Amino acid sequence: MDPEKTAPFELGRGEDVCLLLHGFTGSPWDVRPLGEALAARGLRVVAPRLPGHGTTPQALLHVTWRDWQAAAERALHALNRGRGVFVAGLSMGALLALGLAARNPEAVRALTLVAPAVRFRGPRMFLIRQLARTPVLEWTHPWVAKTGTDISDPEALAEAPVLPAFPVARLRDLCTLQTLAIPDAARVRCPTLVAVAEQDHVVDPEGGRWLARRLTSAPSVRVLSLRQGFHVIPRDTAGPLLAVEVGDFLTQQQQHACYWEAPSPAAGA
Repeated sequence: MDPEKTAPFELGRGEDVCLLLHGFTGSPWDVRPLGEALAARGLRVVAPRLPGHGTTPQALLHVTWRDWQAAAERALHALNRGRGVFVAGLSMGALLALGLAARNPEAVRALTLVAPAVRFRGPRMFLIRQLARTPVLEWTHPWVAKTGTDISDPEALAEAPVLPAFPVARLRDLCTLQTLAIPDAARVRCPTLVAVAEQDHVVDPEGGRWLARRLTSAPSVRVLSLRQGFHVIPRDTAGPLLAVEVGDFLTQQQQHACYWEAPSPAAGA
């Protein structure tokens, strides 16, 4: 993968900040169109590259979900200057964003979960998930080959940087984040937008709706169902619509900034 193409980015100079997290085996390239749109609306947008991602398959050998979680935590706390931070994530990045909001209610003002990787779609991914819980698959097939990414737009698909393979052991880490999402959801106490792609071939959009129903302590929850495009929504045909909806959602939260204060740990308990 071209490290310049998959590099982290920072856009905009607004007082309000959005932390933008990419997905499993992906890179900041996947979410850049959303970042550019939010920056154009006056936000400062920061998209880190998660440990082990965006370079070579071997770089993922020695990282785990704890490294990804720690990187997201560091980014959040580096950006929070008392105003709170908007957090958005794609796929696995949405699971990391969810965890940030659950653990840091004083720091996360609003949450956007794009194609959250709560449930895999299709029998093949279900089987891989089951096998990934044990060392058997790791012993017999230590690497999973990738030939492309889930984007319907042919131009974006041709440009997409694709990691050619990844260690099957990392699927176990992804499964751990899926498991953590269940208790994390009930602890989120900020407004949340969940966006799902009905034609997603990687994760089940029903998983996103299922997750939204478990955000029982959030003051507001909205589910955005996108009929066009596949899993990597910000880069696909529904990307412009997603950018408008997320931008409007965050603008609404900005307008309520003078009334916003960090919820207490007991709030909504």
